[in-house]
Amino acid sequence: MCKGLSSLPSSCLEKAKEMRVKLSHLAETHHKHKNHDGKALQDLETLLNNKNGLQAFRSFLRSEFSEENLEFWLACEDYRVCPSNLQKTKSGDIYSQFINPDAPQEVNLDAETRETLLSATETPCADTFNEAQQRIYNLMAKDSFPRFLRSSHCMEAIKAF
Repeated sequence: MCKGLSSLPSSCLEKAKEMRVKLSHLAETHHKHKNHDGKALQDLETLLNNKNGLQAFRSFLRSEFSEENLEFWLACEDYRVCPSNLQKTKSGDIYSQFINPDAPQEVNLDAETRETLLSATETPCADTFNEAQQRIYNLMAKDSFPRFLRSSHCMEAIKAF
């Protein structure tokens, strides 16, 4: 053991070893899950496409009171594949649930995006929510997902793979 680490309390060293094992396992799992063209999927994307991983991430977000981001992302995924005759109804539901400033699960979007969405819900199309969905995905990828990796919920996701 190097001289610098020997001065740390044993509890810190044990935590560091546990974290190294978790990260090694996560890296190994990530390496095993490659798509058909040989490129590794992004970690958050892999997690969102795995039922158990998604459940663990949802549980983590619920514990942080930020589940609305995931719920919005999932609603947009559902909207993207809905029949065109349901788009107006579904877009209105998504707007009132997540976008409207008085929404019960309001997501963090800038005013310009909100205005664009308000007018777009009048004549919606399959890609109406693409930009907003991407912004929320990026927010989860940069903010929530790294915290998730450091949480106890992460072990559930690792076991799910």
